[in-house]
Amino acid sequence: MNEAVPVITQPGQGRGMAVFGDQVEFVITGAQSGGRFTQWIETTHPGGGPPPHYHTREDENFYVIEGSAEFFQDGQWTAVVPGTAVFMPKGVVHCFRNAGQTPLKMLITTVPSGFENFFDRCAVEFAKEGGPDMGRLVEIAGEHGIFFV
Repeated sequence: MNEAVPVITQPGQGRGMAVFGDQVEFVITGAQSGGRFTQWIETTHPGGGPPPHYHTREDENFYVIEGSAEFFQDGQWTAVVPGTAVFMPKGVVHCFRNAGQTPLKMLITTVPSGFENFFDRCAVEFAKEGGPDMGRLVEIAGEHGIFFV
């Protein structure tokens, strides 16, 4: 683990990118937290969200800031409102979706850090002319211990 450094990230000052149809702003990276965690704000369009998946490396924490979300876990969907916190430990199949008509904004934290590296690699695929190679995205996910089911 690297040495952690104090961080104050003002609104809009994080490192942003577009990936998987969402807008992501990394507010604390693994380099800053000494590898302890990564934290970002993710804005998901209505109807958007990842397919069911699980992580072999990270626990994932969600905090709903704005919008209407549903989380999938243990074979069922649960509707949540702003102010809801959700914890998905590594190995648990889960996903979320924007169940409303306005953007869904969440603060997401993964422990330990490293998720930003996955998103960085995927963003390169999404930036390609003609769009991403979905097979390559699945490959990249597997290299980061993320598996779709």
